[in-house]
Amino acid sequence: MTDKIKGPESYFPSIERTYGYPVGHWIDLIAEKQAARHMEVVAWLKSAHGLGHGHANALVAHTRAPQKD
Repeated sequence: MTDKIKGPESYFPSIERTYGYPVGHWIDLIAEKQAARHMEVVAWLKSAHGLGHGHANALVAHTRAPQKD
């Protein structure tokens, strides 16, 4: 039995289908906005790239979360 994906990662398949880019593309763009606040990056993804709020928020949250070893 497989565990269901939880958290921001649960949005990734939909993000890739909807916008036509792999998640890594969005993570790279977000990484360039390190100085901006979370919601500023969400707003930028929405206005400049047409992402929905939930998708943009999930990508930023995932990208900025502390990395687990």
